[in-house]
Amino acid sequence: MRVGAFVLAAQFPGQGHGEALHRAVRTTVVAEEAGLDAVWLAEHHFVPYGVCPSAVTLAALLLGRTRRIHVGTAVSVLPTVHPVALGEQTALLHLVSEGRFTLGVGRGGPWVDLEVFGVGLGAYEEAFPESLDLLMRWLREPRVSAAGPRFRFRTVPVVPRPDELEDRSGPPVIVACTSPASVRLAAGHGLPMLLGMHSGDEEKAEMVALWRKCALEAGRSPEEVATAGHVSAGVVQIGDRRQEAAETLTKAMPGWLHQGLSAHVTVDNRLRRMRDPLEYTQLLCELHPVGPPRLCADRLAATAERTGITRFALLAEGSGDLAATEDNLRRLGGEVLPLFV
Repeated sequence: MRVGAFVLAAQFPGQGHGEALHRAVRTTVVAEEAGLDAVWLAEHHFVPYGVCPSAVTLAALLLGRTRRIHVGTAVSVLPTVHPVALGEQTALLHLVSEGRFTLGVGRGGPWVDLEVFGVGLGAYEEAFPESLDLLMRWLREPRVSAAGPRFRFRTVPVVPRPDELEDRSGPPVIVACTSPASVRLAAGHGLPMLLGMHSGDEEKAEMVALWRKCALEAGRSPEEVATAGHVSAGVVQIGDRRQEAAETLTKAMPGWLHQGLSAHVTVDNRLRRMRDPLEYTQLLCELHPVGPPRLCADRLAATAERTGITRFALLAEGSGDLAATEDNLRRLGGEVLPLFV
């Protein structure tokens, strides 16, 4: 069981951007001290849902602040950046951290980000497969050219080469999957999935089964498929009683969710339905490890048994309070993780 922290840098009502980012940094430092496996950094633009606009930039800082823990992006939004630029940054972090960096990528949403960065709606709707293919070639080949609809350039050398560490495997990459199409795309590349915290075990199990089927059809070996290393995102809140832990989240998270999710603006003014913040918080409390340490361990073990996923990225900052977040992480490391030994 490999348990890490999912870091949103969430801006709760009444907080400033700096406070949210400071909590993100402290989350990583305390997660390493508590013995967690990794931290996973979210990326958002123009919304208080999360105030980190560049997960790779924050990852660079946190890799420099830590010595053991792995740092990943969850995720870098691929349509808003050039795949080669992201590939170069990934190679750099992979090499200087001696393999502690994981690149997570995703399609993002049809947000105004696409307008601001000048890439257009097509980068979100059609171009994601082309971008992912170019990114993966950059991370796996010594020289790369492109002749696709969106990216066209002559052959250039990959510098720095990301496969120069001892195992020669290059940096690990993971893909956020929210639809069968994204599952098939990840499977075709043999890349593990990051599955969202809004999904229950049954839905995640179905996506893992689809990924396995598609990966085998794409020629991936049974050994590779069996050790894919998918990651399940969720929420964690540890308390002496389940009601106490759930109340901590239901008091703080709805205000953040309402403020954060309602700030999203679509690039083409399409209508969208926002989840009810309180109902969504209650759903997360039901789906994920919220309660006493034994309950939390049992919930993680049950998810692993139902889905086959043994890697977790758990949001620990749901209280919105720095001291409470740090205590939550220390209890996760000191009281929950030992139950898996």
